[in-house]
Amino acid sequence: MRQQRGYSYLIALFAVAVLLVVSLRALEHSKTAGRREREAELLFAGLAYQQAIKDYYQFSPGTSKQYPPDLQALLLDNRATRTRRPLRRLYRDPMTGSADWGLVKTPDGLVKGVYSLSTEQPIKTGGFPDALQALEGAKRYQDWKFVFEPTPG
Repeated sequence: MRQQRGYSYLIALFAVAVLLVVSLRALEHSKTAGRREREAELLFAGLAYQQAIKDYYQFSPGTSKQYPPDLQALLLDNRATRTRRPLRRLYRDPMTGSADWGLVKTPDGLVKGVYSLSTEQPIKTGGFPDALQALEGAKRYQDWKFVFEPTPG
């Protein structure tokens, strides 16, 4: 009987250690899953801004095409006889939780794209669709720029 003392204590310690490792793995998995979800939201919002900027540019009245002066202009475009709404609402940056976005501007200060202000390293670094090939190998979310460039011709 004396030789068996302490084995129950060791088994309990081992069980607690295993439970701790499993819990840490589950926590790590949930954090990664949450971050991947925010990345998907960033891709959605970025593409929505890019498309709205494209619509604003392409539906400029007359022959002179123009980018929007700010993101607010994407909500209500009344430059023509028919009011357009290239974007229904302004999106928050899912990586920072802020309404502020980095703006890619033309030399004359008009907005031609957006990017996240987050300096975190992205989980997704490859496997983007053809329209987002510029995001391949980005080191930070700030490098994920959603820019509309008109095709010449």
